[in-house]
Amino acid sequence: MSTPRVTEGTGATTRDEVLDPGPVDLRPASESVPRSVRVAAAFSWRLLLVLVAVAALALVMAYTKVLWVPVVLALLLTVLLSPVVDLMVRRLRLPRGAAAGITVVALLALVAGLVTLAGREIAQGFGELWTQAQAGFEELLVQLAASPLGLDQAQIDGYLEQAQEQLSANSGSLVSGAVSVTTTLGHVLAGAVVTLFCLLFFLKDGAQIWTWVLRLLPERSRVRAYEASRRGAVTLAAFTRTQILVAAIDAIGIGVGAAILGIPLALPLAVLVFLASFIPFVGAIATGAIAVLVALVDQGLGTALIMLAIVLGVQQLESHVLQPLLLGHAVSLHPVAVLLGVAAGSLAAGIVGALFAVPLIATLNTAILYLHGHDKFPALGSDREGFAERMRRLDGPVGDPGVGA
Repeated sequence: MSTPRVTEGTGATTRDEVLDPGPVDLRPASESVPRSVRVAAAFSWRLLLVLVAVAALALVMAYTKVLWVPVVLALLLTVLLSPVVDLMVRRLRLPRGAAAGITVVALLALVAGLVTLAGREIAQGFGELWTQAQAGFEELLVQLAASPLGLDQAQIDGYLEQAQEQLSANSGSLVSGAVSVTTTLGHVLAGAVVTLFCLLFFLKDGAQIWTWVLRLLPERSRVRAYEASRRGAVTLAAFTRTQILVAAIDAIGIGVGAAILGIPLALPLAVLVFLASFIPFVGAIATGAIAVLVALVDQGLGTALIMLAIVLGVQQLESHVLQPLLLGHAVSLHPVAVLLGVAAGSLAAGIVGALFAVPLIATLNTAILYLHGHDKFPALGSDREGFAERMRRLDGPVGDPGVGA
């Protein structure tokens, strides 16, 4: 190809240059964009899709609490009661269905007995406990006004009035959030029935039901998903048992301390501490504050300070001794992850979301770590043969869902 020529002195382009304008950039237009911009754009739209999916999931969960909350409660009870059913099947030679039925009836009898013994006093005491806490808060503000901090009484009264107005305006939301599932007795009873129904069949056929669910996955992924779910179940069981034990120790410590100090409503206060202890951070702070306020309004500042020391001592024992010692590596979550999980759960599903956030995150953490090559429970080994046997039962003449297999 000839070299273009330009006529000297005129700046005119020759015929050869018109026919051969030089090299043309034939690269795709996307390659002309800097690589860093293209990578950032690729991450951005994928991140947006993930956020949209998470938001949609949270919205669906918020509107379907009546359905999934009983199932999750049944699952938590299943991981607690499965060892009892296994023991009855192994030692007493009972059919698994009979052992599951006996366990559920025993659980109902235990709950009914506890409600019969302390239910009336607790039900009456909660209202009085709330009144005492409000009075204690007002007394605390009076003490602050009289302290050398230089607080203006008029300002404190204004803040108190604003807080009471906000509390009255949001009382409906607080009550609905505390109930968290429904505001009608009929829905509560329906949820309890669904929970017991699911619990019975989870105890009886839980392994086969989960095997049927795993069969929906691609064949090459079933065994790994099964092994990850085994380790997640161990984490969930360890968390649930430990949380119940820790909540009981918190309730006993604060309740006995209140009883020794002669603070009224010690039993309702202990029950409130037990229930709230299942919400990390928030529950302990809220119930501890209520205990201190009740002590302040009933016996004065000195007793309130002693009660504060008891609450802080119990919470320090829980945070630095019980949780690390009992949970260990079974539930290895950073406090930041716990706090953010509780906040996200409360936004998605109220107090119920805050209750279930931490066990969900802990279970997913264990399962995902296993899928990425980090086994937190190597002693569990592999159960490929057991999984294969359950798969054969599903493919047999017993039936597709595996119930009763």
